Amino acid sequence: MMNIATKTIFLPLLATILLSSCATDSEPQFEKLEVEPPSPKQQQYIHITKQDATLIGHKIWMNEGAAKVSNLTVWNKGETFASLGIGHFIWYPVGQEGPYDEQFPGLLKFLQQQRIALPEWLQSIPDCPWATRSAFYNQIDTAKMVSLRNLLKNTISQQVEFIIKRLEQALPKMMDVLSTEKQRTHVREQFYRVAEQPAGVYALIDYVNFKGEGTSPKERYKSEGWGLLQVLENMSGTSDKVMVEFAQAADKVLTRRVDNAPKDESRWLPGWRNRLKTYTYEL
Repeated sequence: MMNIATKTIFLPLLATILLSSCATDSEPQFEKLEVEPPSPKQQQYIHITKQDATLIGHKIWMNEGAAKVSNLTVWNKGETFASLGIGHFIWYPVGQEGPYDEQFPGLLKFLQQQRIALPEWLQSIPDCPWATRSAFYNQIDTAKMVSLRNLLKNTISQQVEFIIKRLEQALPKMMDVLSTEKQRTHVREQFYRVAEQPAGVYALIDYVNFKGEGTSPKERYKSEGWGLLQVLENMSGTSDKVMVEFAQAADKVLTRRVDNAPKDESRWLPGWRNRLKTYTYEL
């Protein structure tokens, strides 16, 4: 049995939620609970148990890498960065910058704050030590890579906590970039409509990790983003099937991203759509 609860404490604006699921051979079943969103001035963050974090982590790991240890250290073709951990956290080589937020150095700092012992070579290295994809895979079975995979395999719950910290900051960041109160009200309402659903917290956590908050000007094709902000903006707010509405809005912004991309990204779309189905079993 998995229980996830949020508690009113500080900055992020999250509804008080209790989720419950029973592990099965197929998909978990969730119990729906009534939730009253807090006022905009309340400050909150999510509390979950280590066991719950591990369960969510394995689901995210399945989404990102089929829950294979080998997929904890990858470098995708055509990309200029390594993708590490259950969330495929980006790590750029020295001198390399890109349109996506770099998350892996932040994860390392977070693990150190949690008193997780890092391999010695990781304790003071700010940039990815492999400059290219070929260099990365030439070293894939070295002691350094093995130690990195072992660290990531053994810190699943902590990686989920790191993703949750990002979700906690997402709504205030989205509010800051919206120019009108009407826009802010709509996005806030959709956020809480999703959050109060049985699978809502998982979906919000996963999507923020998957495609970001949608607030960075760098994460745009033809001035159009694909993050959580854009998904919430594209929700009508009228459907009784909230998670279906969320998944359909996500499909719309991801399809738009593929259409606007400067190079062909269509190969990713089927996998992205399979991921969206984990947010609802009604699609």
